[in-house]
Amino acid sequence: MVTGENGAGKTSVLEAIGYASTLSSFRGSPRESLVRSGAQQSIIRLEVVEDERRALVEIEISPERRDRVQRNRHRVLRSQELLETLRVSVFTPDDLALVKGGPHQRRDFLDAALVAARPDRLPLRETVERILRQRSTLLRQSGGAPSPDVLATLDVWDEKLAQSGGELIRAREAFLIELEPLAATAFRRLARSDDDLKLVYQRSFSGELADALGRTRREDVRRGTTTIGPQRDEVLITAGGLDARTRLSQGRQRCVTLSLRLAAHAAVTATAGSRPVLLLDDAFSELDEETTRSLLAVLPAGQAVLTTAGAIPAGVHPAAVVRLAAGGIVA
Repeated sequence: MVTGENGAGKTSVLEAIGYASTLSSFRGSPRESLVRSGAQQSIIRLEVVEDERRALVEIEISPERRDRVQRNRHRVLRSQELLETLRVSVFTPDDLALVKGGPHQRRDFLDAALVAARPDRLPLRETVERILRQRSTLLRQSGGAPSPDVLATLDVWDEKLAQSGGELIRAREAFLIELEPLAATAFRRLARSDDDLKLVYQRSFSGELADALGRTRREDVRRGTTTIGPQRDEVLITAGGLDARTRLSQGRQRCVTLSLRLAAHAAVTATAGSRPVLLLDDAFSELDEETTRSLLAVLPAGQAVLTTAGAIPAGVHPAAVVRLAAGGIVA
């Protein structure tokens, strides 16, 4: 348990743990904000212990250059090495955006959970992101009137996107099928309701991606961007037949977001064979007393790091309590 007043640095502690797993901020913080004002760099150093295995992870973050990452004093060449060393599940008050936010919030959640469960999918996701950047750059540079050379290059990127993008979409769809019953079970317990929670993957196109890219090429050229594909897909969420984004109360929406996180945690545990570390950033602050009790009852076993600016929630019995003030440990 990490306690302290607002601004003491509690979330930064969890952010550092999460960064050591994914090399990204779960808050979406820009790189320059990860370094203290006036400092040249930030250092993250932690030891992961699982069974009899120990791994020392060290990361040096500097706004001017790429991260320097080591595991057991050896340079880390692939991001998935960290995912295989440390997996995390994050719960924050901002999770409500999973339901109320735009489609990218749900896509990012699904991709993060997929990669945590299957680190070998990380290169695929990175490949798709690179292809989309290259294709969109080419479209913008065409100025709406592409030359034969540009069209020929576009053919190459379309073939790559159809192959890798299609593979990512199929992986997402299969993983969402795994998540749905886990999320539905969690939702029934958290909401104390028999309503069904449904998760549906909605593609941004019909038919095969290669054919769809051909049909939308003229529009893509005109707009200078890629209008269909995995970066435009959506995850539809309903509870009791109602659209979770627009028809549920905020209390029910929080139950949905918690259910999604719990489902992802369970799926990663089942696939990886080990439990991710739970990072709960003031996760109980927006919950009513009954939902808090329900969440405590369904939280999975394993290591958890919780933060709170107030009193420790009833029912939470931390093995250790660390108090922060002004970014430092005071107790």
